[in-house]
Amino acid sequence: MNTPATTQLYEQQVQISGMTCASCVARVEKALKKIEGVVEANVNLSTEQAFLKSEQPIPATQLVNAINKTGFEAVIQQFDLNIEGMTCASCIARVEKALKKVDQVLDAQVNLATEKAHVTAIRPLAVSQLVKAVQKAGFDIQTDRIELAIEGMTCASCVARVEKALKKVDQVSEAQVNLATETASVKAPRSQLPALIAAVEKAGYNAHEKLDTQATDAQTAFQEKKTAETEQLKRDLWLALILAVPVFILEMGSHLIPAFHHWIAHTLGTQNSWYIQFLLTTLVLLIPGRRFYQHGIPALLRLAPDMNSLVAVGTIAAYGFSCISTFFPQLLPQSTVHVYFEAAAVIVALILLGRYLEARAKGKTSEAIQYLVGLQPKTARVQQNGTWVDLKIADVQQGMLIEIRPGEKVAVDGEVVSGQSYIDEAMISGEPLAVAKQAGDRVIGGTVNQNGTLQIKATAVGQDSVLAQIIHMVEQAQGAKLPIQAAVDKVTLWFVPAVMLLATLTFIVWFLLGPEPNLTYALVNAVAVLIIACPCAMGLATPTSIMVGTGRAAELGVLFRKGEALQLLQQTRVVAVDKTGTLTEGKPALTDFAVTSGFEQQKVLQMVAAVEAKSEHPIAHAIVEAAKAQQLQLPEVSDFDSITGAGVKAQVSGQQIHIGAERLMQQLGLSVDIFKEKAQQLGEQGRTPLYVAIDQQLAAIIAVADPIKATTYSAIQALHDQGLKIAMITGDNQHTAQAIAKQLKIDHVIAEVLPNEKVDAVRQLQQQHGIVTFVGDGINDAPALAQADVGMAIGTGTDVAIEAADVVLMSGNLQHVVTGIGLSQATMRNIKQNLFWAFVYNIALIPIAAGLLYPFFGILLSPMFAAGAMALSSVFVVSNALRLKTYQPIQLKEAV
Repeated sequence: MNTPATTQLYEQQVQISGMTCASCVARVEKALKKIEGVVEANVNLSTEQAFLKSEQPIPATQLVNAINKTGFEAVIQQFDLNIEGMTCASCIARVEKALKKVDQVLDAQVNLATEKAHVTAIRPLAVSQLVKAVQKAGFDIQTDRIELAIEGMTCASCVARVEKALKKVDQVSEAQVNLATETASVKAPRSQLPALIAAVEKAGYNAHEKLDTQATDAQTAFQEKKTAETEQLKRDLWLALILAVPVFILEMGSHLIPAFHHWIAHTLGTQNSWYIQFLLTTLVLLIPGRRFYQHGIPALLRLAPDMNSLVAVGTIAAYGFSCISTFFPQLLPQSTVHVYFEAAAVIVALILLGRYLEARAKGKTSEAIQYLVGLQPKTARVQQNGTWVDLKIADVQQGMLIEIRPGEKVAVDGEVVSGQSYIDEAMISGEPLAVAKQAGDRVIGGTVNQNGTLQIKATAVGQDSVLAQIIHMVEQAQGAKLPIQAAVDKVTLWFVPAVMLLATLTFIVWFLLGPEPNLTYALVNAVAVLIIACPCAMGLATPTSIMVGTGRAAELGVLFRKGEALQLLQQTRVVAVDKTGTLTEGKPALTDFAVTSGFEQQKVLQMVAAVEAKSEHPIAHAIVEAAKAQQLQLPEVSDFDSITGAGVKAQVSGQQIHIGAERLMQQLGLSVDIFKEKAQQLGEQGRTPLYVAIDQQLAAIIAVADPIKATTYSAIQALHDQGLKIAMITGDNQHTAQAIAKQLKIDHVIAEVLPNEKVDAVRQLQQQHGIVTFVGDGINDAPALAQADVGMAIGTGTDVAIEAADVVLMSGNLQHVVTGIGLSQATMRNIKQNLFWAFVYNIALIPIAAGLLYPFFGILLSPMFAAGAMALSSVFVVSNALRLKTYQPIQLKEAV
């Protein structure tokens, strides 16, 4: 493709994985050149990068699709940015729009509640490009305090050199170097850490990050920052109230109480009253109210107004008009000379009140995270050089020996080396009963040791610990954006500009068509329109509910790895479950054992277990475990022999033992009719009976099976009560699967399937019924978990299954599925309530503020009432979301 020399060509890069040879390069180049607008495409096999020149920037999604069609993959990278300065839904839309304009970006999601942006892009993309895009939109990236350890400094000139090098790095706002401690404290985004280290090294020194705290402390620091912001709001609110109340009394008191008006006129004087109001209002606007102008006016000048802009324009209009009336009344028609200082002052005070109440309520939305962070002990008792010493958790390393005394929290994830105790794991699994622990058992950091002393070997510390991963999962879910939010974002992007346009039209209509004094009416109603609009409520409606809902779920043992699962889960039509380890305990156990007359049950079990101890079969292991549970001593066994396809035989204490199926008994000439009814019952339950003969006499019938969990029965019933169909997908044989399905009243049974066939089974259910949730725990369940609309992995299962899932159940209790679906339904109801309130509020009250009711009822809305209504709308939305903290799961009974 040729292009004129004068055409401006755009250059782009894409990193590609999977290429191995020259033919791969040719295939990718051919695919990229087919994209409309691409002039040149060169692929470098050694760097695995494609270089493109085009007439216009090629959208990232188009590049990814073109590369994927060749059988290779574009390398995807993700960024998490902390955004400062966002106050309402229009801010979210503006930041997202700015980020999505960056060439390499595939998707960008911004959350107002967490003040974070999650960006997905194709590699390579420098974070500085994203930062510039955000700053161009009028917002800032939150900076972190990064501590560096510097090596090689010897004098003051070294300090100056390092500081100069650090300050040259992009986005560094402050850098202080200390020679005595050999450290540097830098204020910059964490993403700039590699650039900071490189800058120090380029200056001739060595540097590395100084890690003194756990990552969980970062969450605490964030919360402390939010607390400080709330306290600042509180101080500003009190100052605004102290200054605004006298203004309100002087002006509104005169309007409402004629005697007070006359008293002011004859003592203080109307003009002097206006001077006092001017002074107090000026202080309100300059001190507690300055935040609105610092953010709102620059946003307005960039033609990207936000909520601060609405407040700024509204209060400045009221204040400016009042100043003219006070100092230059001759510029106005006589009938329009009035002051509205009280409107400007009280509006600022009321909006600060709303923001303060909102900040307090928002602080509670992250209490679940704070609770999890608080579970982590601060110190651990560690063995060093033969003695026990207390170390900070941050200093504990993998492999260290740690002592856990009665009543203490387990310091880190580990394996019990010695000791016996019971551990309360309710914070992880939600199960109320303590779990017995002994040598070889796994313990989890943050759980509580009850009555014994344990010595454990640390197996996972810091971000590798279960607790840290739980916190990370909850944070990820809380920062997610649900599909329902997409429609909201489209509206909010244009909301503030539309309100400003409507306020302008309101002013024009009242000025041209309104009654005398028309200028006064025009000003008051335009200000009311600006002040009553509340994009905050629209922006907070979804994320606050998600934060509280996922936080409450975590407290109940249900972890949403992906926030989107919240919306899909409540749309579920079929819950498909794996059998082994999900419906059942996941390991064979002795479920039935009956003896004939003349034999003692315990004695027979002792002899049978002694024989089966010689076998490696899982059934044999279950029988041996049952004998051990009864603390039976196993006698000596001789002449052990396996009978192919039938069973085993051996000599025990001089007696001949045969154990096997019915055909073995028939070979011995023994009738099993005495157990006919019992065998039929076992067959209906999908259990295969084994028989025991001692010295040529039928002695017992045994059944070993994977028992159904006690809580499964009531969980299945509760899911049915929620209007859901239940399907079982299992690799087990059809007869056993049907028997279990009959006991549990399962609607669909798909048995004898391989792991890859489980995917087909899920797909079939999706085509027949719609949204499918799959619950599993094994490696073989991972493909089905990924295929399902919502994958729920049992936390006691494999890491592979958990990674493939959208939701993790922290215990093997299937009742958590009921809890997860119930919470999903409650959260989505809450979100819809919030959105209804936010939209109806704006749709109903903005026209009223514009004066729609005046021609019919003579009703006008004061700007002060508008400010109060706006403040309450945000508080209502957040408070409504907080109701989810009280959600209680359905109480189910265990089967008897």
